Amino acid sequence: MTIFLVTTVTAFDPYVLDVLMPDLVGHERSPAAFLIYAFLWHRIEANAGRAVQLSYAAIALDTGLSRVTAQRAIALLLRRQLISASSESRTAVPRYLVLRPWAARKQPE
Repeated sequence: MTIFLVTTVTAFDPYVLDVLMPDLVGHERSPAAFLIYAFLWHRIEANAGRAVQLSYAAIALDTGLSRVTAQRAIALLLRRQLISASSESRTAVPRYLVLRPWAARKQPE
């Protein structure tokens, strides 16, 4: 019998761990926001960079957070423009994309 194990490795931009993590966890006092950001980054990367459609309940279940905590963390990430969310209607499950605003900044020459 042959068993194959398939693992997905997610590579994070160093900025995520060096700057964003201390900012969200320390300054914003929201480790849940950092956890959800990392979770969404992984899910989107596994989806070939395409947006992922997830409910608050699904995010909460998959991260081990409560639905309310997930909802608050997503609101913070949206306010900070670290993720974007779009939906077809007001009650539809949103599609999320992870934004990397630091990558868009031009480096001084």
